[in-house]
Amino acid sequence: MFRRSRRKIVAAIMSILVLLWVGTLGVIYASSYFEMKKQNEQMLQSHAQMYNLPNAFNQMMPPNGPRPDGNPGFKPGFDPESPKFQLSTFYSVAVSYKGEILEIKNDSPTVYASDDLAQMAKDIIKDGKSTGTKDNLTFLKTDKNGYVLVVFMDNTVVNESAWTLFRYTLIFGGVALILFFFLSVFLARKIVNPLEESYQKQKQFISDAGHELKTPVTAITGFIETLQDGALNDKDTAQHFLDIMSQQSVRLNNIIDDLLTLSRLEQSGAKVEVQPVNFMDIVADVLAEQGFLAQSKGISIDYESFPQDTVIYLTANPGLMSQAIGNIVNNSVKYCPEGAHVQISANREQSRVKIVIEDTGNGIPVEYQKRVFERFFRVDKGRSRETGGTGLGLAIVHHIVNLHGGKIKACNRKDGKSGARFEIELPV
Repeated sequence: MFRRSRRKIVAAIMSILVLLWVGTLGVIYASSYFEMKKQNEQMLQSHAQMYNLPNAFNQMMPPNGPRPDGNPGFKPGFDPESPKFQLSTFYSVAVSYKGEILEIKNDSPTVYASDDLAQMAKDIIKDGKSTGTKDNLTFLKTDKNGYVLVVFMDNTVVNESAWTLFRYTLIFGGVALILFFFLSVFLARKIVNPLEESYQKQKQFISDAGHELKTPVTAITGFIETLQDGALNDKDTAQHFLDIMSQQSVRLNNIIDDLLTLSRLEQSGAKVEVQPVNFMDIVADVLAEQGFLAQSKGISIDYESFPQDTVIYLTANPGLMSQAIGNIVNNSVKYCPEGAHVQISANREQSRVKIVIEDTGNGIPVEYQKRVFERFFRVDKGRSRETGGTGLGLAIVHHIVNLHGGKIKACNRKDGKSGARFEIELPV
């Protein structure tokens, strides 16, 4: 599905680029062609207007023959004194009404033989065309009131230059399109890959959530069936089953609560109400909540003491921030061995507060440090189920920190010491 999407994006980008390229070239060349055609016609008209037969031919003309001043009604549209006109090569062929060649003006050096020009002039008169092109020549036929004049202008250099320009445009345009193709492939991957990754994470989330919900539901269902089959007759066995069912119900309720919390935090445009909060108040809430569990496992939770006149304030939502710090501490307490130590500290760095929570447990494998904030991700899945974790605690922490405009990072303790370390940066 996503591969097809990438192909469609590449095809769309390349289609737009090709259309723009062809359209731009078409407009440029069409406008250049019509502009050059107009100028050629104007120069040919100016040249024809200035042309007159030598006196010897004028005397042979009838009394109403050609006027020596040409066509007085003609208004030249091109400046005969311009360099372009002066540097252009013109050929002239004067033909009588009877078809006799009166004069061929073909100054050397020349590309075309006089006989060829004469034949082309006769063919043009016979065809009845007034303007057009033959080979690299642009021609104009005009009646000079006593004879027909066919003037030619040589466009060999102009046509060669235009063809060279067109050829190199195609070459460099083709190379550019190839480069744009690879660029479009890169862009298509950039566009589609996050969507594909999100889709895969969603599928994984649905699968993991279904599995996590199914485990306690299956256990509860199994014990209910066992009790219905007669286990109720044995009060001790029945009570044991009911205790397990109660535990599984609590676990199921915890998973649902965490899913709802995570869904609420992930909503588009989710906002939190913040206020200045004393960090020590948050620590006090966490100690009150996690202290009993830590004490039962022989794990100590300490925080750095500050001078009485030192107060670190956060711009945060007190409830959510307590939940975030509490989830990290709870994670350390659950997975650290008996007798471990959890340390909470904070310090202010310019306009931000850095919170560090580290323990003396086994730490986090390097390859998993970026994944611990994924939903339902566990380094040790079997041990996680023994501790009763839902696999959503650190994912919730990640979203809470992001909503506060902060950053969070998981790593191991520094200086080669064993244990996990979580660093949170929040605005003051």
